[in-house]
Amino acid sequence: MKSVQQEIDERTALTANNKFELMLFRLGRAAGADHSDLYGINVFKLREIVAMPTINSIANSPPHVLGVVNVRGQIITVIDLPSVLGCTPATGLNILLITEYARTTQAFAVEAVDEIVRLEWSQVRPAVGAAAGNGTVTSIAQLDTDVHNTRLAQVLDVEQILRSVLPPKDEDVSPEKVGPQVSLSDDSFILAADDSASARMLIEQSLQAIGAKYVMTKSGKEAWERLHDIAEEAAKEGRTVRDKVAMVLSDLEMPEMDGFTLTRNIKGDPRFQSIPVVIHSSLSGSTNEQHVKSVGANGYVAKFNAEELTGIIRRIVSGAPA
Repeated sequence: MKSVQQEIDERTALTANNKFELMLFRLGRAAGADHSDLYGINVFKLREIVAMPTINSIANSPPHVLGVVNVRGQIITVIDLPSVLGCTPATGLNILLITEYARTTQAFAVEAVDEIVRLEWSQVRPAVGAAAGNGTVTSIAQLDTDVHNTRLAQVLDVEQILRSVLPPKDEDVSPEKVGPQVSLSDDSFILAADDSASARMLIEQSLQAIGAKYVMTKSGKEAWERLHDIAEEAAKEGRTVRDKVAMVLSDLEMPEMDGFTLTRNIKGDPRFQSIPVVIHSSLSGSTNEQHVKSVGANGYVAKFNAEELTGIIRRIVSGAPA
């Protein structure tokens, strides 16, 4: 079994080059399709893959929830992923992908697993228009080097899928949860980056609730380019970027440039290195938290808890340790 340090070292080696590993799987044919498409999930979020065990049905379970399974003593909810995406598996639901998101464990039933591929984030493009799958797809991965005739995989927005299948019982953002207003100078703001539409909505609600001005971007690359624009504006005004950007709040998994690379770029540039960076990610767990620290981030908070998110924002912008 790998040690925590070994896992950190392996992930550092990948993210140092803006790379990641994608588990490819199939769900069956979508309505009107003549073949089974490839879908992908970041290997970091995958705890294990198991052959389909006995599923115990639950009375009055939500749509798309098949029931629960007992995996070595842990009771895990099973989600019928093909039904969520409108696919029909030809051979049935044969595999469970057991994942960890935002400090929760769940299993996705799929038809088959394909392979694990190692990609550069530059091979991943944001999903727009019809390719976004009504919010269930964050990006499209180009699997081969021949960009003119490449295999494609749809990278799922698991955060959005989980919220739609298992919606929270309580309100995500409320005055009681977010606490007092944050204190920022008149023209200072928070630069945020997240490729999930549902995550961006929750972040915006939280920042609005504490009175923080913000600029929202959809990828690390977009946030990095925005920082360069801000640097030019600040220079014309005889000011620094730090005068304008109170902190950067970044997801980890994002098309074109991930949060690890964004953080490393910020901390390696003299113009930006004094800007605090907080990672806000569904990649929870001690291994990921240690890896976040290894690339120079000032703080880490797992998605999504409004009280924890606004708490760390308040501490960071006040200059207190995260």
